Amino acid sequence: MPYVVKKAVQDYAKKNNVQVAGAFYAALDAQIEKLLNDAAKRTKDNKRKTLKPYDL
Repeated sequence: MPYVVKKAVQDYAKKNNVQVAGAFYAALDAQIEKLLNDAAKRTKDNKRKTLKPYDL
């Protein structure tokens, strides 16, 4: 499932005078998914159902 809005990444890259490789988006999505999974596990371990900033 894609989490990243490619246009936002492209805008960021343009602003910072860098380019984005096509494979970057999949790698970024994988990192985001891992971050979300870890946060969800922490939420469940603490017997909550709401993701909170400190779960990151």
